[in-house]
Amino acid sequence: MTDVALAELVVDAARILGPAALSGAVAAGAAVGYRWYARDRIPRRLAVLIGLSAVAAWLNTLVALRQYLDPATDPFDASAALVTVTTFVVAGVAAGGGRYLGDRLARESSVLAGSRSVEGDVSPLVRAVGRVIALELPVTINDVEGYDPVREELRESLAGTTMLFPRGLTVAELEERLAARLREDYDVGRVDVDLSADGRVEYLALGRRAAGVGPTLPPGHVAVALRADPAPEASPGDAVELWIDDPPERVARGELRGVTEGVATVAVREDDAGLDRERPYRIVTRSAARRPDRTFATLLRTADETVGISTVQAGSVLVGRDVGSIGATVAAIRTADGDLEALPAPTRSLAAGETIHVIGRPEALRRLESRASTEAV
Repeated sequence: MTDVALAELVVDAARILGPAALSGAVAAGAAVGYRWYARDRIPRRLAVLIGLSAVAAWLNTLVALRQYLDPATDPFDASAALVTVTTFVVAGVAAGGGRYLGDRLARESSVLAGSRSVEGDVSPLVRAVGRVIALELPVTINDVEGYDPVREELRESLAGTTMLFPRGLTVAELEERLAARLREDYDVGRVDVDLSADGRVEYLALGRRAAGVGPTLPPGHVAVALRADPAPEASPGDAVELWIDDPPERVARGELRGVTEGVATVAVREDDAGLDRERPYRIVTRSAARRPDRTFATLLRTADETVGISTVQAGSVLVGRDVGSIGATVAAIRTADGDLEALPAPTRSLAAGETIHVIGRPEALRRLESRASTEAV
C-alpha cells in the first residue's frame, strides 16, 4: 500500500469516526437529559435519531462548504457516497453506545436520577414518568360517611382508572387536583382521598350530596310551588303565612324555600299539600325569626363539612387530649355516664368511653375515628 493510499485511508477513517463520536456524545447527552426529566431510560430509536440528526447536520454543512469552496467537487462521487453511508451506519451504532453510557451515568448520579425521599419538614415531590404523573385509582372505592353513595356505574367506571396530571406536584397538591377532577368531571359531591409519600392512592371514597329541598324538610312536611309574590326582603328560611283575598283568609303556615318569577316554593304540613296551584296567594312574612334548626340544616347541606360521631376507646391516643387539638369542631360530648355536654371548652380533656359529636370534613372525621380506636404506643 502506497503512502498516498494509506493517507487517504486515514482521512476516510477520520471522516467516519469523527461524526460517529459526535453521534455518541449527543445521544449520551440526550440520555442524561431524558433520565433527569422523565426518570426513565430514553427509547433506543429516539436516542439514535437524535445522534444521527447531529451527524446529518454536520455532513450537510460540510458538503455545502466544500461545494462553495471547490465548485468542481462531484456530489455523486461513488467513494464519497460510500464514506457517507458508512458514516451513518457507524454513527447509529455509536448513538446506541452513547445512550447506554449516558443513561448509566444519570442513574448512578443521585442528583440526576432524582432523590426518592426528602429529609426534614418538606412536602415530598411525587415521582413522575414523562411529562405527566400517571395516577392509578384503586379497584375498591368506598363511600363517604354522611353522603349518599355515588352511582354504581360511576364507581365501576372509575375503579382502576389511570388519570394524568402535570408533573412536579407535591402530594398535597396532587390530592387537591384529583379531588377537583373527580368533582368537576364526574359530578361527585365529595371526595376523600389519601396518597402515599410516593404518590400512590392508598384510600379513595366518593359521596354524592343530596340535591333539592327534600333532605331539609322536617318529618310530616312537603314542599309546594305556588303562584305568589312575597315581600322583596323575604328570603329562604323565613316563616310565612299564605292568605287568599276573597274572602280574606289564612289558609296555611309554612317556611319560604325559594322564589323565582312569581312562583314561590313553600314548605308546609302534609295536611296543606292540596293547596290550589293555579290560585294566586299572598305571602305574609311572620315576625318570628328564622328557625335555627332549618337554617343550620340548609347551611350544612351546602358546606363541605358533615357531622360524625366517634367513641373514645380505652387506651386510645385521644385519651387525655384536649378538645381543641383533635382537628375538628366538637359540638357535644356524651360522657360515659350518659350526660350530654354541649360545646365543650377547647381545653377540656377527653376520657375513655366518651362519645364525641364533631363537625368536619369527611377525611378529618375518618382519621378521627381511626385515632379514637387506635391504642397509644
